[in-house]
Formats: sequence, structure tokens, C-alpha cells
Amino acid sequence: MGLVNADVTLRNPRKPDLAPVKVSALADSGALHLCIPEHVRIQLELEEIDKKEATLADDSRRLLPYVGPIEIRFGNRVGFVGALVLGNQVLLGAIPMEDMDLVVIPSTRTLAVNPNSPNIATSVVK
Repeated sequence: MGLVNADVTLRNPRKPDLAPVKVSALADSGALHLCIPEHVRIQLELEEIDKKEATLADDSRRLLPYVGPIEIRFGNRVGFVGALVLGNQVLLGAIPMEDMDLVVIPSTRTLAVNPNSPNIATSVVK
């Protein structure tokens, strides 16, 4: 399918006076979490809540800082999640994409609001 990038806005909801950060995120439905680089954590003044052990693509394991909460905006959608601090690019995993009811469109290699629910995010809770 190839790489899918999307412009998202990240914000620290605990510090509303801080400017939001607009980034190009790699949308990866094979990853679970939102991952942010250290420089984004610093800009948003996000506090470490915990540490999580994560298995990376090469099967190595690393203990990573878990920060948050983070507000994510894409199109007419908003979500609130925690993030692992890792790498040099924002990675948007399946959990925040599902929370905001976003879908990857393989033919155009784009991220989009679910066309079956364009006006309001839907979710399954059963």
C-alpha cells in the first residue's frame, strides 16, 4: 500500500494557552499507539505519566516514556490519547484512528474521515 501521511494538530488540553503543534503524521494501522518525538513532547510541555515496554518493528523491546493527555485533531474529528515518546516523526496508530473514526484509503494513500459517517464519529461499544 505504501506510506500514508496526514496533517494533524496536537494540543496539550491541560495547558490551553500553549499553541497547538501542526505535524505531518505517518498513519499506520499496524501500530497501536500515538508516538511522538521528544521535540513535540517538549513543545507541548507534556508530562510523563508512566513508562511502557514496547515491542518495535525489529522485535526489540524498549522502555519508553508515556505522556499525555494529548488532543488530536484531523478534519472534523477530535480525540484524546496518551503517547509513547519515540522516533523522529509522529506516528498515528490504530487506537487514535479508531477513536476518531478515521480510515486509510489505500488507492490514494490518504487518511480520511470515515465516509460512512462523515459528520460525526461512530464507534462500537458492545
